[in-house]
Amino acid sequence: MQITEKVYTALCVLFSSLIVFGNLTYQKIVIIEVFSLFQFQLSVGAILYPWTFLITDLITEFYSKDKAMFCVRSAIATSFIVAILLAVMDALPATSWSKLDDALFHKVFGGYVPCFISSVIACYTSQAIDIRLYLLIRQITGGKYLWLRNNCSTCISLFIDTSVIIVLLGAFGIVPFEQVPVLIYNSYSWKLFFTISSTPIFYVGVYAIRYMFNKRSEQQTIS
Repeated sequence: MQITEKVYTALCVLFSSLIVFGNLTYQKIVIIEVFSLFQFQLSVGAILYPWTFLITDLITEFYSKDKAMFCVRSAIATSFIVAILLAVMDALPATSWSKLDDALFHKVFGGYVPCFISSVIACYTSQAIDIRLYLLIRQITGGKYLWLRNNCSTCISLFIDTSVIIVLLGAFGIVPFEQVPVLIYNSYSWKLFFTISSTPIFYVGVYAIRYMFNKRSEQQTIS
């Protein structure tokens, strides 16, 4: 397997892992305090979620729109498999001595299916928009201003993603509907902060991948 294929596979695995992790941990709402100045009230699953856009931006930068969308579809397929498995496991009766009884297991994992449905709609829509915006901004700027296309495409797409998934979770009764506006505000504010703070990480990713690709080209030239 060539280095380009290895990098792409690793990015896809990381993307799918973050999506499934977010869907599994969405029910726990926490408060994150930053420098004793800001407080964000959001789902645990939303903390690392902005990195999914960083990953698809990297794939779009070095591969193509089709490769990035395939990564998104693969993550959705993985989440679908997890949803089916959890639904089957949830239906199985627990033993009398099980640490997790049926009610507790269902409380923790029973909401995965509606969360999966909400996630699919929000994720696919927002990622498709992000990828297209990223390419559009790159074309307009002539390939310059890496930070601009990364942050602009991600920040716009994250607002769509956050609004869609939280409204749907409220509609499914997963979160109290009266908390929907508060969760959208807090969740998006955190994602905005996290995205901008992760800009150096995006640059590190770009330079690391570019270095690996250039090194491969040099080795091929020598051989």
